[in-house]
Amino acid sequence: MGSTGEYESQRRVPVPPSKPFLKSLQARLKETFFPDDPFRQFKNQPISNKFLLGLQYFVPIIEWAPLYTFDFFKADLIAGITVASLAVPQGISYASLASIPPILGLYSSFVPPLLYAMLGSSRDLAVGTVAVASLLISSMLGKEVSPTENPKQYVQLVFTATFFAGVFQASLGILRLGFIVDFLSHATIVGFMGGAATIVCFQQLKGILGLVHFTHETDLVSVMRSVFSQIHQWRWESAVLGCCFLFFLLLTRYFSKRKAAFFWINAMAPLTTVILGSLLVYLTHAEKHGVQVIGHLKKGLNPPSASDLAFGSPHLMAAIKTGIVIGIIGLAEGIAVGRTFAMFKNYHIDGNKEMIAFGMMNIAGSCTSCYLTAGPFSRTAVNFNAGSRSAVSNIVMATAVMFTLLFLTPLFHYTPLVVLSSIIIAAMLGLLDYEAAIHLWKIDKFDFFICLGAYLGVVLGSVEIGLIISITVSLLRIILFVARPRTMVLGNIPNSGIYRSMDQYQIANSVPGILILQIDAPVFFANAIYLRERISRWIYEEEDGLKSAGEASLHYVILDLSAVGSIDTSGISMLEELMKNVHRKGLQLVLANPQSEVMKKLDKSKLIDKIGQGWIFLTVGEAVDACNCMLHTCKSIHVAVDQNAEENKV
Repeated sequence: MGSTGEYESQRRVPVPPSKPFLKSLQARLKETFFPDDPFRQFKNQPISNKFLLGLQYFVPIIEWAPLYTFDFFKADLIAGITVASLAVPQGISYASLASIPPILGLYSSFVPPLLYAMLGSSRDLAVGTVAVASLLISSMLGKEVSPTENPKQYVQLVFTATFFAGVFQASLGILRLGFIVDFLSHATIVGFMGGAATIVCFQQLKGILGLVHFTHETDLVSVMRSVFSQIHQWRWESAVLGCCFLFFLLLTRYFSKRKAAFFWINAMAPLTTVILGSLLVYLTHAEKHGVQVIGHLKKGLNPPSASDLAFGSPHLMAAIKTGIVIGIIGLAEGIAVGRTFAMFKNYHIDGNKEMIAFGMMNIAGSCTSCYLTAGPFSRTAVNFNAGSRSAVSNIVMATAVMFTLLFLTPLFHYTPLVVLSSIIIAAMLGLLDYEAAIHLWKIDKFDFFICLGAYLGVVLGSVEIGLIISITVSLLRIILFVARPRTMVLGNIPNSGIYRSMDQYQIANSVPGILILQIDAPVFFANAIYLRERISRWIYEEEDGLKSAGEASLHYVILDLSAVGSIDTSGISMLEELMKNVHRKGLQLVLANPQSEVMKKLDKSKLIDKIGQGWIFLTVGEAVDACNCMLHTCKSIHVAVDQNAEENKV
């Protein structure tokens, strides 16, 4: 097609100076692992200050404790006691869900909250056991060791899995790999949590109906088969009690949602049901009529359990796998909940600090007879609504649980298991976020189907299958976005030099003889072939359209590279091949607004020389002006040639 000839833009796209490889690598690693630049506070500080700042970074309580006031303590005292009233019955309930002794649920609400108060960065997160992780522990470890036939070995595996969960979580935080958790999208979490909540609710029919034997499978078909194959063993006394307590819990939640000031009614409801249920069983001797009770709970604080970590067990790999899975779930839920409530109070929590805090409290917890703890939504919501001002509310809650362990555990002897089932069902119904699913359907159908796939995977398969489906579909979506980036045709907005997508802007007009395409992603090996084929298709579709309409033929193809932040050798090869294909058709390839990294690669590969420096422009507008100038110049030459030919004939 020649050069730009008479048209010369006053602004050329420069090739930025190249940096040494090690310096470029250092900058890239810093952007990947330290996007928040946590070391900026250490700059220009004496060594003593650096040591103090380092301690404050890893142990945040050192930073905020000197600023703590008595007014803060009054608010945290009320919040901590309120959360403790929920933590005690929930701890016992979720321990039964994990198929471990109920006392371990109380232990898990004592040591971990104390550690989180020192290491965590959230002011509102209330630490405790979580239902989904409890279900995962029961379903994954229960296949290896029976919790009824070998309870001691099973508990040892639970502690071991908790230890590895803590190691995994802390490692992610220390190595700044927190972005891995971001691969679980919001849609995935909504579907997975909803499916797990559904299965947990159906499994509680065992307690509601007073069944002794029940399936260890977690899929809906197996659970319902186990329920209806034992109709002759259903206990009506237990069912009546369960339905009454569940109705009471749901009623208190309804009133608390109607008026925020009534939040404490919902917070106190689980403990109230435990007290009422225990009194009812004690006074009526219901345990002699088929109503199962908790039984004896050991008094005293957490015994050490470091010696129970089963590193030499033949089931060690199962414990490691379980630890990683529950570690991911704990992080995903805890960090999401922490960020949600931090947003309400307009402060920021550091995801990597949270991972370290979660990891350390689970490592310590595994050595003090605790199983996995995280930041459950229900406790955190109560803590937030009760007016917590800092992590001291966790200390208050742990103190209340300590008092319970020392003096009050005998009072839970007559607590019926049906009450625990009612508490679990009421809590799980709150995780069935159908409004979020409807919202996904309205905004993004693909996200909705990801959510639905995760939900059905858990309900119809198992919790592990649901988790695998969730992660696989999320990764598949990322791969599709990367491997199949959008390309679009740009047109001119009338009476302006602005060029925008013709699909989005119906008033945009195409430029005669020029095809303007925008690539909306980095160009590299995963999408280079696709982009070459898609751009070629745009070209022949444009040519066919012009021929059928009888309009002027195509002369120029302009690629807008403003959204292409980087390109690799496969991308360079694609551009070179595209240039050759375009030239074979008698067209000219033009580049507009290539970014810094792209210009460096174009220069090093000598592709700039092949395309021609005169065909690389700062903006699409300048590229169009240059092409129009060349078209008009060519037309003038053709007209002059034709006139000369006519004169020669005459």
